[in-house]
Amino acid sequence: MKKIFLLLLSAVIFVHVSGQGYQITLKTPNFTSGITYLTYYMGTNFNIADSAAISNKGVAVFKGTTKLAPGIYAIFFPGNRVRTEFLIDKEQQISVSADTTDLVNKTVITGSRENILYDQYQKFAASKGRLIQQEKIAYSLSRTREDSALHEKNYNLYNKQLNDYREGIIKNQPNSMMAALLKAMKEPPTPTKIPVTRQDSLNNYYEYKSHYWDGITFMDDRIIRTPFFLRKLEHYYREVISPAADSIIKDVDYKLLLARSAPEMYKFLLNWLTDEYINPKYMGQDAVFVHLFEKYHSKGLTKWLNETQMEAITRRAYMLMSNLIGDKAADLEMLDPNNKPVSLYNVSADYTVVCFWDPNCGHCKEVVPKLDSMYKAKWKQRNVKIFGVLTPDGKEANVMTAWSAFISSHNLNDWFHAYQTKEAEEKAIAEHRPGFRQLYDITMTPTLFLLDKEKRIIAKKLTWEQMNDLLEVKWKNPSGN
Repeated sequence: MKKIFLLLLSAVIFVHVSGQGYQITLKTPNFTSGITYLTYYMGTNFNIADSAAISNKGVAVFKGTTKLAPGIYAIFFPGNRVRTEFLIDKEQQISVSADTTDLVNKTVITGSRENILYDQYQKFAASKGRLIQQEKIAYSLSRTREDSALHEKNYNLYNKQLNDYREGIIKNQPNSMMAALLKAMKEPPTPTKIPVTRQDSLNNYYEYKSHYWDGITFMDDRIIRTPFFLRKLEHYYREVISPAADSIIKDVDYKLLLARSAPEMYKFLLNWLTDEYINPKYMGQDAVFVHLFEKYHSKGLTKWLNETQMEAITRRAYMLMSNLIGDKAADLEMLDPNNKPVSLYNVSADYTVVCFWDPNCGHCKEVVPKLDSMYKAKWKQRNVKIFGVLTPDGKEANVMTAWSAFISSHNLNDWFHAYQTKEAEEKAIAEHRPGFRQLYDITMTPTLFLLDKEKRIIAKKLTWEQMNDLLEVKWKNPSGN
């Protein structure tokens, strides 16, 4: 299933706030016609807030009766090749004079004290950035220790000057939007202690994690209309926090609680988290998505989503609810190739591999024999059983014949084989009961599950090689510690 983040982001409706409205006047000597766009950051993308035609005198006016939501905005010039960025906060009667030949040094913004700070910072940062880059290059080309030391000293000096400038804004203009943005952009301090033991490494990690969000309040909607917040969010949930579902659930609930007083932040966070964990990177993290559905989506706390979006989320949640890691697998009561009843829960084994497969599936033709070879070589003697479920795509003719022939030709007689009759499938639909595809989230074949002795789900959607590696770990460490 494809990610639905774009759908969800479209649900973060651009908000105008009450007030006297806005007027952004653009003056540019470089254009005497064309359409220019007023945009704002949403994640790392730009969303259009307004558009205006440029007159033959190089003037365009963006105007509205209600105020714009605060954040970092950009005006895109005709052709969408260049843009100039500025801040929008409380002051929204702004004039932007911009020369596209040198936007950094030839852009003047009036009518906004926030943009005086922003413009000064941009120019200072650009000048120091050039010097920093020059020193980096010079350091890499140094041929002597003295040259290296000199360029390293200069590099550190320019970095310090840039950092001091930022800290000066935060200290001297604490209530400004620039201060809020600069605090949010700050990286957490890197632990200085060189780790010697595992505990040292853990302490460094906990220190880094505890300070990761120091500069950001989740009660400030302005932060979502910046290019750095989404990257910071992605890095935290993909690289910093423990990948265990329980840890993530505790963390997201806390952040969403903080964000409830900032409606747009709340929407953005919940939409992003939903998309991140609807098809997660790590096995078991789908529990996070199910939690989000049960606690927020199903409780009517995402009213900004349309019917199509809610339907997609709901359908996906119900596909995952019955096959979460650690839960007992749903029983499969079907028929064997001789049309005799067979049940997953009647299979007695220390571990059960459930294989959903189709004899006409090209990938299945490759994987199933390899799976069986591994089973006969190693697994069978360790009391592992395979429960194979016929999973046709519904369009195949003579699938039963192909199934029987494949079982016979590849000597899969040691497996427990099962299929669902058309009548049983239709009866389940008529009674509004989930079928095995929904119960096990089967969207492709082959799909493998590993169950323990009590039929709890240990792992799912692994390759046969990964399944073998996991079993090896289990055999070496039965307690799982």
